[in-house]
Amino acid sequence: MSYKELLAWQSAMDLCEATYRTTDSFPRREIFGLTAQLRKSAVSIPSNIAEGEGRLTWGERRQFLSHARGSLFELETQIIIAQRVGYLDANSVAAEIEDARRKLDGYIVYVKKR
Repeated sequence: MSYKELLAWQSAMDLCEATYRTTDSFPRREIFGLTAQLRKSAVSIPSNIAEGEGRLTWGERRQFLSHARGSLFELETQIIIAQRVGYLDANSVAAEIEDARRKLDGYIVYVKKR
Protein backbone atom coordinates (compact mmCIF):
# COMPACT_ATOMS: atom_id res chain seq x y z
CA MET A 1 0.00 0.00 0.00
CA SER A 2 1.19 3.51 -0.83
CA TYR A 3 1.37 6.21 1.81
CA LYS A 4 -1.03 8.15 -0.42
CA GLU A 5 -3.75 5.66 0.51
CA LEU A 6 -3.39 6.35 4.24
CA LEU A 7 -6.32 8.29 5.67
CA ALA A 8 -3.91 10.09 8.02
CA TRP A 9 -1.84 11.33 5.07
CA GLN A 10 -4.94 12.35 3.07
CA SER A 11 -6.34 14.28 6.02
CA ALA A 12 -2.99 15.96 6.60
CA MET A 13 -2.93 17.00 2.94
CA ASP A 14 -6.43 18.49 3.30
CA LEU A 15 -5.25 20.40 6.37
CA CYS A 16 -2.19 21.65 4.50
CA GLU A 17 -4.34 22.88 1.63
CA ALA A 18 -6.75 24.59 4.04
CA THR A 19 -3.82 26.26 5.79
CA TYR A 20 -2.48 27.65 2.52
CA ARG A 21 -5.92 28.96 1.55
CA THR A 22 -6.46 30.47 5.00
CA THR A 23 -3.11 32.24 5.12
CA ASP A 24 -3.68 33.81 1.69
CA SER A 25 -5.73 36.48 3.47
CA PHE A 26 -3.06 37.30 6.07
CA PRO A 27 -1.42 40.73 5.95
CA ARG A 28 1.49 40.96 3.53
CA ARG A 29 3.79 41.90 6.41
CA GLU A 30 3.31 38.35 7.78
CA ILE A 31 4.67 36.60 4.67
CA PHE A 32 7.98 35.84 6.42
CA GLY A 33 6.42 35.59 9.87
CA LEU A 34 3.28 33.78 10.91
CA THR A 35 2.25 32.88 7.35
CA ALA A 36 5.55 31.11 6.71
CA GLN A 37 5.46 29.36 10.10
CA LEU A 38 1.91 28.08 9.58
CA ARG A 39 2.69 26.80 6.11
CA LYS A 40 5.91 25.14 7.23
CA SER A 41 4.13 23.33 10.06
CA ALA A 42 1.28 22.29 7.77
CA VAL A 43 3.64 20.92 5.10
CA SER A 44 5.62 19.04 7.74
CA ILE A 45 2.65 16.90 8.81
CA PRO A 46 2.01 14.92 5.58
CA SER A 47 5.72 15.06 4.73
CA ASN A 48 6.67 13.27 7.94
CA ILE A 49 3.93 10.69 7.47
CA ALA A 50 5.25 9.99 3.97
CA GLU A 51 8.88 9.88 5.12
CA GLY A 52 7.99 7.45 7.88
CA GLU A 53 6.34 5.16 5.36
CA GLY A 54 9.59 5.15 3.40
CA ARG A 55 11.63 3.94 6.36
CA LEU A 56 12.59 0.32 6.80
CA THR A 57 11.65 -0.33 10.42
CA TRP A 58 8.50 0.17 12.47
CA GLY A 59 10.54 2.12 15.03
CA GLU A 60 11.62 4.63 12.41
CA ARG A 61 8.04 4.89 11.17
CA ARG A 62 6.83 5.63 14.73
CA GLN A 63 9.50 8.30 15.08
CA PHE A 64 8.32 10.15 11.96
CA LEU A 65 4.70 9.83 13.00
CA SER A 66 5.72 11.42 16.28
CA HIS A 67 7.29 14.29 14.34
CA ALA A 68 4.07 14.66 12.32
CA ARG A 69 2.04 14.79 15.53
CA GLY A 70 4.36 17.43 16.97
CA SER A 71 3.96 19.51 13.82
CA LEU A 72 0.19 19.17 14.08
CA PHE A 73 0.25 20.58 17.61
CA GLU A 74 2.63 23.31 16.46
CA LEU A 75 0.21 24.24 13.68
CA GLU A 76 -2.72 24.28 16.10
CA THR A 77 -0.82 26.64 18.39
CA GLN A 78 0.02 28.95 15.51
CA ILE A 79 -3.64 28.96 14.45
CA ILE A 80 -4.57 30.03 17.97
CA ILE A 81 -2.00 32.83 17.78
CA ALA A 82 -3.44 33.95 14.43
CA GLN A 83 -6.89 33.98 16.01
CA ARG A 84 -5.69 35.96 19.03
CA VAL A 85 -4.12 38.66 16.86
CA GLY A 86 -7.26 38.89 14.75
CA TYR A 87 -6.18 37.23 11.50
CA LEU A 88 -8.65 34.33 11.80
CA ASP A 89 -12.01 33.62 13.33
CA ALA A 90 -12.32 30.97 16.02
CA ASN A 91 -13.48 28.19 13.69
CA SER A 92 -10.90 28.50 10.91
CA VAL A 93 -9.42 25.10 10.08
CA ALA A 94 -10.53 23.71 13.47
CA ALA A 95 -12.44 20.83 11.84
CA GLU A 96 -9.47 19.95 9.64
CA ILE A 97 -7.11 19.97 12.62
CA GLU A 98 -9.41 17.69 14.62
CA ASP A 99 -9.88 15.31 11.69
CA ALA A 100 -6.14 15.14 11.06
CA ARG A 101 -5.41 14.57 14.76
CA ARG A 102 -7.98 11.78 15.04
CA LYS A 103 -6.71 9.96 11.96
CA LEU A 104 -3.05 10.43 12.82
CA ASP A 105 -3.58 9.23 16.40
CA GLY A 106 -5.43 6.17 15.09
CA TYR A 107 -2.60 5.35 12.73
CA ILE A 108 -0.03 5.82 15.51
CA VAL A 109 -1.94 3.32 17.67
CA TYR A 110 -1.90 0.85 14.77
CA VAL A 111 1.83 1.28 14.17
CA LYS A 112 2.66 0.95 17.88
CA LYS A 113 1.02 -2.48 17.90
CA ARG A 114 3.31 -3.72 15.13
